Amino acid sequence: MARPPSPGPVPPVVVLFLLLPALLLRVGDSLTTEGRFMNNCIQARRKCQANPTCSAAYHHLDSCIYSVSTPSPSKEPAECLEAAQQLRNSSLMGCSCNRRMKNQAICLSIYWTVHNVRSLDSDLCLKFTMLCTVNAKCDRLRKAYGEACSGPHCQHHVCREQLRAFFEKAPEPLAQGLLLCPCAPGDRGCGERRRNTIAPSCALPSEVPNCLELRRTCLSEPLCRSRLADFQTHCHPLDILRTCETEQSRCLRAYMGMIGTAMTPNFVSDINTSVTLSCTCRGSGNLQEECERLEGSFSHNSCLKEAIAAKMHFHSQLLSNDGTGLTYSVMKHQNKNPAQRPQPWVPSLFSCTLLLTLLLRSW
Repeated sequence: MARPPSPGPVPPVVVLFLLLPALLLRVGDSLTTEGRFMNNCIQARRKCQANPTCSAAYHHLDSCIYSVSTPSPSKEPAECLEAAQQLRNSSLMGCSCNRRMKNQAICLSIYWTVHNVRSLDSDLCLKFTMLCTVNAKCDRLRKAYGEACSGPHCQHHVCREQLRAFFEKAPEPLAQGLLLCPCAPGDRGCGERRRNTIAPSCALPSEVPNCLELRRTCLSEPLCRSRLADFQTHCHPLDILRTCETEQSRCLRAYMGMIGTAMTPNFVSDINTSVTLSCTCRGSGNLQEECERLEGSFSHNSCLKEAIAAKMHFHSQLLSNDGTGLTYSVMKHQNKNPAQRPQPWVPSLFSCTLLLTLLLRSW
């Protein structure tokens, strides 16, 4: 019986079709890994050092570092901020560090030299101000409300609109850091910076109104009305044990949602973390108790106090260890948007398709 003919060599096109999926995955994985290190801080510093202006600004920031034994800085904070501004458009501002990379400690040291966390003293509010300054989006939004809320002819509605835009659009770790940064006991400078985050000279009423009148104004505005309801829902103690309605993060977001409305709350003073409305209950008549309950829902709210205290403690821990925790917190927040993530498989797919086309034409 005749033997069946032996199969001939497999055409290269068939081989390519069989290997194409594995090839795409391997190249894609390789490019993904490479993509993580495309702008690591060590490489970014090399690029910066090749540019005299960038190199001078980087070394100026490096000289801002405090000595552990020296109570005062070698450079003024304003000078450090100016140097940081000069690096805004450099590759250093977008650089990052990966947990598994080589020389991770050196990479993080460069990152925090640029972001200048270690160059300041124990004033964590100043550190968060610096972090916002070197983040393009945070800095732009902060300047927008700073300009709208300053000057002798402030327009309250414009100031509040820009203030809302900041807390809605700025990276949440930075916005919360500016508003809820911890200060050392008695550090009025730190407390004043924290309190002025809400620009009290313009965002709050020029004349102190009655709290009930302030609430009536809020209820007449759909945005303020909805945010007040959100605050009352998520920062409300349920029972005599002061058990809170929802988790602390939800209460904080509801509280921050009130900022930039007619009922914008702020810290009572520069030396404590109690918050209050800019209003009074004097002249409330028969509605005195109701007015005091409304005012107390901010100034004596146990849920809100606990949430603020927990967040300030978290920020204190986050900026320890050279600020490494905040590095990954901000990076994680930025990576939530899939549209910002690189798609390394696209060029590899194009290359393989081109190779396949050329093989088909020559076969």
